Amino acid sequence: MPSQKIETGHQDTVHDVAMDFYGKRIATASSDSTIKIVGVSNNTHQHLATLTGHQGPVWQVAWAHPKFGSLLASCCYDGRVIIWKEGNQNEWAQSHVFDDHKSSVNSIAWAPHELGLCLACGSSDGNISVFTARADGGWDVSRIDQAHPVGVTSVSWAPSTAPGALVGSGLLDPVQKLCSGGCDNTVKVWKLYNGIWKMDCFPALQMHTDWVRDVAWAPNLGLPKSTIASASQDGKVIIWTVAKEGDQWEGKVLHDFGTPVWRVSWSLTGNILAVADGNNNVTLWKEAVDGEWQQVTVVEP
Repeated sequence: MPSQKIETGHQDTVHDVAMDFYGKRIATASSDSTIKIVGVSNNTHQHLATLTGHQGPVWQVAWAHPKFGSLLASCCYDGRVIIWKEGNQNEWAQSHVFDDHKSSVNSIAWAPHELGLCLACGSSDGNISVFTARADGGWDVSRIDQAHPVGVTSVSWAPSTAPGALVGSGLLDPVQKLCSGGCDNTVKVWKLYNGIWKMDCFPALQMHTDWVRDVAWAPNLGLPKSTIASASQDGKVIIWTVAKEGDQWEGKVLHDFGTPVWRVSWSLTGNILAVADGNNNVTLWKEAVDGEWQQVTVVEP
C-alpha cells in the first residue's frame, strides 16, 4: 500500500492520530484545541468533521469499538475528557464530558470491548480514572488515586483473555488489568479486585531514568507470557515480560535511540512494535528467535 500524505487542516501541532476499527476514518488531535475526522480510501482523503469544545491542546483521541456505536473519546490540557457521538453521518455531538481531573489529562484508552464500554484516563494530577457506561446511559467511575504522584503520562489495557487461554474459550472471566507510565520514571501494573484497583507488580517497574512517555500492552494471542513496551524521555524503549501470573516482571532494553521516544504501538498480532522517536523516525521492531529485538524497517515519511 503506497504511503499517503494527509493534510489535516490543523492550525498547530498534531499530537495524536487514531484510525477507526474499519480503517476508513482517522481522527487527529491538535494543539489548536480541535479534533478532525478525515475519511481515507485508496489514494484519496476528505475532511469529514471538525470537533470543537476543548480549551487547550488535545493530547489523544481514541475510537470505541463499533459494537457500541460511533463513539470517539478525547483528552485535553483543559483537564476534561469528552465522549463524542456521531448521530447522522459526520454530525458529531458531545455525549458526555468528564471533568473529574484537576489538571491536564494526558492519555486515554478504551478497554477491550469484552469488558464493556470502559475508558481509562491518566492525568497530570497523579490520578487514573476509569469510567464505565451503565445501561441507563450514566457512567460509573473508579479511581486509582496518586497512581504516579508527579503525573500520569500514559495508560494501556491488558488483553481481556487471560494469558495462555484459548481465544473465545469463554470459560474464564475477562481480565481487568491496565498499565501506566509516569513522570516518576516508572511503569506500574494495576488489577481490578472486587471493584477496587490495586497495584499488581511489586515493586514498580524501574529501569528508566527519565519520564516514561508511553506504555503499550501487547496482544497475547494465547501465549502464556504478558508483554508491555515502555518509551521514555531517556531515549530507551524497554520490553517488560512476565512468564506467568504472579511471577516478577523482567525488563530488557529494546534499543537506546539517543533521543526522547514519544510513542510505542503494537501490531494486532503483538509481534511487531512501532516506535516513534524525537528524530522524527518511526521504526518497526521484531523479536528474533534468540529473544533479541531487531529493527525490521524504517517507515519512510
